[in-house]
Amino acid sequence: MTLQLGLATFSGGFIFAFLIRIIWGELVSNFGPIGGWLAAGFIVGTAWSLNHGVGLIYQTGAAWIDMAYAAGVGLFAANVVVDKADMGKGLVNALFAIVGGVLGGFLLSCMG
Repeated sequence: MTLQLGLATFSGGFIFAFLIRIIWGELVSNFGPIGGWLAAGFIVGTAWSLNHGVGLIYQTGAAWIDMAYAAGVGLFAANVVVDKADMGKGLVNALFAIVGGVLGGFLLSCMG
């Protein structure tokens, strides 16, 4: 991966996590549950268009988990650094998310 592709990938991931951090909570607090649906459509749709349509994120292979990693790592770092959240609790949640993802992928592979 070249430096330009690395910077573009980092920027695409940062934009996605930043939009989630800044906008999602505001939409939910202003519009309730429908605000979460609006945020999911607008934020994820816009970031996906930038990252995969325009090509900010460089990826190889068939697995498209890049934006999930960007959101997870970006929001975890923001919570620990900015909000001074408990890192141990966040790591436990991340571990369970990974286990859930692996289990879900395994079950899907068994069904196919």
